[in-house]
Amino acid sequence: MTASPVRVRFAPSPTGYLHVGGARTALFNWLYARRQGGTFVLRIEDTDLARSSDEMTQAILDGLSWLGLAWDEGPFLQSLGRAEHVAKARRLVAEGNAYPCWCDPATLDAKRKEAEGRGHAWKYDGTCARLDAAERARLEASGSPSCVRLRVPAGTTAYDDLIHGPVSFENADIEDLVLLRSDGSPTYNLSCVSDDVDMRITDVVRGDDHISNTPKQILLYRALGLEEPRFGHLPLILGDDKKRLSKRHGAVSVLEYRRMGYLPEVLFNFLALLGWSPGGDHEIMTRDEMVSLFSFDGVNPKSAVFDHDKLDWMNGQYLSRTPAEAIFDEVRDGLVAAGLWRAEMDGERRAWTIRLIELLKTRSRRVSDIARDATPFLTAESPTTTRPRASTSPRRRPPIASTPLRAPWPRSRRSRNRRSRPGCAPSARRRAFRRRS
Repeated sequence: MTASPVRVRFAPSPTGYLHVGGARTALFNWLYARRQGGTFVLRIEDTDLARSSDEMTQAILDGLSWLGLAWDEGPFLQSLGRAEHVAKARRLVAEGNAYPCWCDPATLDAKRKEAEGRGHAWKYDGTCARLDAAERARLEASGSPSCVRLRVPAGTTAYDDLIHGPVSFENADIEDLVLLRSDGSPTYNLSCVSDDVDMRITDVVRGDDHISNTPKQILLYRALGLEEPRFGHLPLILGDDKKRLSKRHGAVSVLEYRRMGYLPEVLFNFLALLGWSPGGDHEIMTRDEMVSLFSFDGVNPKSAVFDHDKLDWMNGQYLSRTPAEAIFDEVRDGLVAAGLWRAEMDGERRAWTIRLIELLKTRSRRVSDIARDATPFLTAESPTTTRPRASTSPRRRPPIASTPLRAPWPRSRRSRNRRSRPGCAPSARRRAFRRRS
């Protein structure tokens, strides 16, 4: 591939929230683009109209914004490019690299299930690819519904993965994939390649779960007479049980980590180290440091484990190093949620609260810990001008008004021992004190 400015894209589907795996994919693309002085493109792949929603699209944008992953172009909606997707499929048919298929989907599905029941893999046998011109003309004239399939050539499809190295697939194992469904709608692989071509994407970096799509998309590029981009596939993220990270392992979306009291810089730093090592003992890093050190050579092809304890530790390190004023907004959000902060307090108590945060942040692991520990100091009766005092410290004696009434003189060891024995009557001096009081 000829040298050209790096252009990468993050292309989530708005059928769910931005989760940890998607956020890390976006982050690695962002780091690579910044390291190479390239462009980071955001594309929303909303072609699954039945499951896509505006709410999920907004949640993805909010999650990326909270992490500070600013995109250079977009967001583009894939559904708006449908006409171009269809045009590319029709062009492939006209050039003989694709063909219409009239096979009944129900019949093909039955054949697939029968083969799987016998423990065999099944792929489309290319029946319609072998039709003669007369039979094809007859079927077209009949108006029977048809899809469009790519004609997969014999041979091997190979490429050099940015992370895994040389990878190859036997074309005999790849069926003639559907490009257009019988209702005329484009499939994922066609839409993806068409958009990547039009957006001049030079590097496609995504999760390992897409690796089976890569040979199909490379074949599409070659059928269109275009040079394919570089491909890289990131290892999966596993939970503590070494199974693929999912909802059962904790937060559903990236924004859930915000609610739980993690700083965006912390999650950014933590996700960057899930599968990537900058070398040496680097762990706590600024964004500029990560950009300067990032390379796909440092990405481990093996799956990474999401360690919640390490995330807590890293968040605590960031809190202790971050000026209190820089995390004031996050702490205030927690207090607002608890009903302990009103708008008028921004001017009235801000400086006092910042001093309080400075005292509490060094022993906190999450922003929510600071908000919780600050609660007793921020009730309506709390002072607003004096410096906060750690009155809950075990070294400080409680106020006199809260202590039980005691005799003003110390008792001897003997009297204390006598009182500790069950059934022992109070001393004469104690009884006299009670009568006087």
